[in-house]
Amino acid sequence: MDKSKHTFRRYDDGDFVQEDWGAEIFQASWTHKCPTYVHRTPPCQGSCPSGEDIRGWLNIIRGIEKPGDDTSWQEYAFRRSTDANPFPAIMGRVCPAPCEDGCNRNEVEDRVGINSVEQFIGDYGLANNLSFEAAAEDTGKTVAIIGGGVAGLAAAYQLRRAGHACTVIDEHKHLGGMARYGIPGYRTPREVMDGEFQRIVDMGVEVRAETRVGRDISLAELREEFDAVLIAIGAQSGNALPIPGSDAPNCISGVAFLDAFNEGTLQHGAEKVIVIGGGDTAMDVVSVARRIGHIKNVAKKDRPENVVLGFTAHDVATTAVREGAEVLLAYRRPIEKMPAAEHEVLEAEREGVQIKGSLMPVEVIKSDDGRATHLRMVEVDWSSGKMEVKEGTEIDIEADLIVAAIGQSGNLTGMEDLDNGRSLIDADSYFQVSGQPGLFACGDIIRPHLLTTAIGQASIAAESINHYLMQQDNARRPKVDVHHFNLLGKLRETDKAPEPFEPHWAHGTDDAKFAVHNYEDRSKHEVIPSDQLFLGHFAYTPRHKREQIEVSATEVLGHFEERQLSLEESDVRQEAGRCMSCGMCFECDNCVIYCPEDAVFRVKKDEATHGRYVDTDYNKCIGCHICAEVCPTGYINMGLGE
Repeated sequence: MDKSKHTFRRYDDGDFVQEDWGAEIFQASWTHKCPTYVHRTPPCQGSCPSGEDIRGWLNIIRGIEKPGDDTSWQEYAFRRSTDANPFPAIMGRVCPAPCEDGCNRNEVEDRVGINSVEQFIGDYGLANNLSFEAAAEDTGKTVAIIGGGVAGLAAAYQLRRAGHACTVIDEHKHLGGMARYGIPGYRTPREVMDGEFQRIVDMGVEVRAETRVGRDISLAELREEFDAVLIAIGAQSGNALPIPGSDAPNCISGVAFLDAFNEGTLQHGAEKVIVIGGGDTAMDVVSVARRIGHIKNVAKKDRPENVVLGFTAHDVATTAVREGAEVLLAYRRPIEKMPAAEHEVLEAEREGVQIKGSLMPVEVIKSDDGRATHLRMVEVDWSSGKMEVKEGTEIDIEADLIVAAIGQSGNLTGMEDLDNGRSLIDADSYFQVSGQPGLFACGDIIRPHLLTTAIGQASIAAESINHYLMQQDNARRPKVDVHHFNLLGKLRETDKAPEPFEPHWAHGTDDAKFAVHNYEDRSKHEVIPSDQLFLGHFAYTPRHKREQIEVSATEVLGHFEERQLSLEESDVRQEAGRCMSCGMCFECDNCVIYCPEDAVFRVKKDEATHGRYVDTDYNKCIGCHICAEVCPTGYINMGLGE
C-alpha cells in the first residue's frame, strides 16, 4: 500500500528556501487566511472607571440584544447597567463622562451621548420601582462598611449580591457622603438620590447613622464584631491655601462650604466671594455662591464662615432680603486647562461668575480683627511649559469670603495608625490594607477622584472581600478591568448553552456541541481603536442632546431647579442607535452581503443569540478579506488557516 497518500507534507525533499512571506500568503484574490470572530472591549467601556458594559446596554436599547424572557427592554438595559453601577440616575446627571471622551464615534462626527441615555435608564428604574435582589442564600459572613457614600453603598450592593450581611456606618444623618453633601441638589435632586440609595438598603443592608468610627465606636471593636471591614469614608476635609494669612476665619474650604449648604444651614453667603480652583468642586462652589447671594446687614453670628464652621445656622426667613453676590473664580493655569467639564465652565460664566486663568494667590490680606479683606494675586505665564511669575503684576482683590477648592484629604481621627502621611490610606490593587488581614479600603480615602472611580473601586474591593471571606486566593486582575459581555452567560440565558463536556476520543471538535466555535474573547486584554473599524459605514448623524435649562446672571439668585432634563424615549433609542458597537457584531449583514463565495452565513435562529449572529463555511471561504474590510465594528479578524 502506498502510505505516502496518507501523509501530508507541505515541502518536498530538497525544499529549503523560504519564499517571501507576502507571496506565501497573498495569492491574487485568495489567501490562507479566513475570518475569525473576535470580541474586544470598546473604548467607552475601557474609559469608564465604573467599568460599565456601556456597549451592552446601548445595544439593548437600540434593539440588537434582546432579553431572554418577557422582560421589557428598559428593565433589561437597567439590569445590565446596574451590574457595575447601581446609581444610573445619579451618575447620568453628574458624571463628567470620560467614556464619551473615549468614544470612537468622535472620529465620525460627535460622541454618543452616553450620560443622557444612562439618565433615562436610571429615571425609568425609579419611576417603575425596580428593585435589587440579594443573593438567594446568605453566607453567614458579616462586613462592616465605614462610610455611606457611593463607594460604601456600591460595595454593600455587590456584597449583598454575593450573600454577605452588610452594615453601613456613617457619621451623617443621611446616606450619600460627598454625593449628598458635596454636590448641590439642583444637580442631583434629593428624591433621585434617596431612591437609588434606598434600593440598596432594601436589599437587607443595615445602616448605623450618626455614628462616627473613632468617636462612638473604635475600629478595633468593629474588627472584632465583623468578619471583614471596608473603609470608604471619602476625603471630606478640604485643603487650605498654602499662603500667608490663610488662617483667617473667612478663608474656608470648598468642601466645608458645600457641606453647610447641602445640610441646609448655609442660606446666604457673602457680597464678594473669591474661589480658588478649577475642578468640579470649585464650579459647584461658585454656582452655589451666585444662587444664595448675600444680605447687606449681616449679624456676626450669621457670617458665612461661622455657619460653615458649625457655630450657628441661618434662619431661612433672612433669605427674603438677600441680594446677588460678586463671584470670582481664579485658577493658576489657563482657563482651557481647567479640569472641570467645559459645559460647567460655560454655565458658570452665563450665570454671572467671573473666571480668570493664569492667576495665582500669594497672600491673604487681613484687617485688624484678623478677617480677610483682600486676596493678593499675581499673574503667571505658562508659555514655556512651566509656571513663571510675571513680575510687577501683583493685585489685591477685595473679598468678604475666600474659598479654597484645591484638593481634599481624609479625616482619620481615631484611625491615625492607617494614615500614610497625606491623610489618606494606602491599599494594594485588591484594595486590601497592607499588613491588615480582613481590612480593606476604597474610594476617595485611597485617592480623591471621581464618583465613578469610587464605584469601580468598590466593585473590585467587594470581589476581594468575597475571596477573603470564602478563603479563596485573589485572581490576577485583567488588563482591561471592567464588566465584560459574557457570551456563555447570554447563551445560558437563552437556553442555548453548550452541552456538558464528556472526555472521549475524537478526530476533531468542529461539530462538537460542548464548545462555542469560531469565537475568541479578547475583551479582558484589548481595547479596540478606531483604526480597526470601517468608519465609512456610519453616516453623519447629529447627537441628540438633553435640554439644558439656561440660567442667566439676572435669574440665578434663588434658582434651585434642576438644569438638565432627560431625553424622551424616542430620542434615547435613536441616540443609542448611534453607538458603533465597537468590538462586537451589531448584525448589519455587511459580511453576508459582500462575501463573493457565500461563505459567510447567518446562524440559524434557534442557535443564534447576540454575539453569535454570523459564521463561516470554511470549505467555501477563499480568504479574500472582504468580510473583514466591510465589518464596521472590527469584529472580524483574518486568521491564518488552510
